[in-house]
Amino acid sequence: MKKSENDPNLMEKIVSLAKRRGFIFPSSEIYGGFSSSYDYGPLGVELKNNIKKIWWREVVQKYDEIYGLDSAILMHPDIWKASGHLESFTDPLVDCKSCKKRFRADHLLEAESIKPDLEHKKKPAKNIKDSKCPECGGELTEARSFNLMFKTYIGPVEDESGGAYLRPETAQGIFVNFKNILNTSRAKLPFGIAQIGKAFRNEVTPGNFIFRMREFEQMELEYFVDPKEADKWYKFWLDERFKFYIDSLGVAKKNLRIREHRKDELAHYAKACSDIEYNFPFASWSELEGVANRQDYDLKSHQKYSKEELNYTDEKGKKFIPHVIEPSAGVDRSLLTVLVDAFSEVETRSGDKDAKHQKEIVLRFHKEVAPVKIAVLPLSKKENLSKLSKQIFNSLKIKWNSIFDETGSIGKRYRRQDEIGTPYCVTVDFDSLEDKKVTVRDRDTMKQDRIFISELEQYFKDKF
Repeated sequence: MKKSENDPNLMEKIVSLAKRRGFIFPSSEIYGGFSSSYDYGPLGVELKNNIKKIWWREVVQKYDEIYGLDSAILMHPDIWKASGHLESFTDPLVDCKSCKKRFRADHLLEAESIKPDLEHKKKPAKNIKDSKCPECGGELTEARSFNLMFKTYIGPVEDESGGAYLRPETAQGIFVNFKNILNTSRAKLPFGIAQIGKAFRNEVTPGNFIFRMREFEQMELEYFVDPKEADKWYKFWLDERFKFYIDSLGVAKKNLRIREHRKDELAHYAKACSDIEYNFPFASWSELEGVANRQDYDLKSHQKYSKEELNYTDEKGKKFIPHVIEPSAGVDRSLLTVLVDAFSEVETRSGDKDAKHQKEIVLRFHKEVAPVKIAVLPLSKKENLSKLSKQIFNSLKIKWNSIFDETGSIGKRYRRQDEIGTPYCVTVDFDSLEDKKVTVRDRDTMKQDRIFISELEQYFKDKF
């Protein structure tokens, strides 16, 4: 049985599995937790790194004209003036006068199918007065703006002279390095700069597990183009990014869609923007990745504030500021997407007697995404069988992240591997000592192949 969008307990099952199997833990749990913060366990780290590795390959290494970057989290505070974050990176907040709970004004209005004031991020929505507290029905305060950036201080004295911010996005680190990359790489338009890194937003209403957090990781590309070709490249990257989730991460196409922003939704700097959305069980269709035509806003603004020329000179000697196409994806949201999309429940199939008449969980990860590729399972702990199994395990783990498990019945071990999405299990039995063969079980088809131990490496090369 594939996951059902109608299962009201689906997210609860996924969150439970994520903790139980070592994908994701609540942060600071022994101290009672810390709001909307999570730690990635052994399997979560592998899954996260696989997603980043695949993104880097498909976005950076695949193209000659895209260059990597790792910019600083702490940057000159004037960068956030130039980018507009100090002035407009805000959410409208309201408080309930009775229960004292705090809400985002635009979220309350949208829940009531009321269109928020289009300028609500600069001027609080005026029509929020007509709403009541969703928790207790009490009266709400006037909406007020709240900047989402985390402020900190550089140096020993906490005053404005040392004020700085944790970056709310990785994009500005790319824009301020435009000239450095242009000069050191002798880049020609079109070219891109890409990076993966942490960002921080003091979200008022984080939640839905790792979907919205205050500390998160982004995968961003800024692709600089001739203004006359911006529309072409916008379409190109939108198509490429949509295919990425299907072809590279194995997400079901039926659960993805592209939603183009209306004109009244566009950021002030954008000519066009579209969201690649996933059908999440907790919120239906929600943003997974955004692709925007940011025009020349960022470079032009940084040129103005920094007084540094950020023009590009073409082969004819003409100077101009390039336009930029930005695909911006979240690592954490991508991980949540593949976790939700891979989740399925099936009738008992592992042979685990304790699981009889129960549903078993199978994570049907794309093979390249799966945190563990191969499990080696000796049928018995007897010394000669265990020794052979460890030899096989040691030879495989060099090339593929593998796991060795000899605890419990073979049925229980199959079930454990299905729950973490391991594509292949190698069972070493007593016949293996004589015929030098092992049984390889496929997670999805349940097919079992009897393979010579000496041919295992080539067998898995063909599979991966």
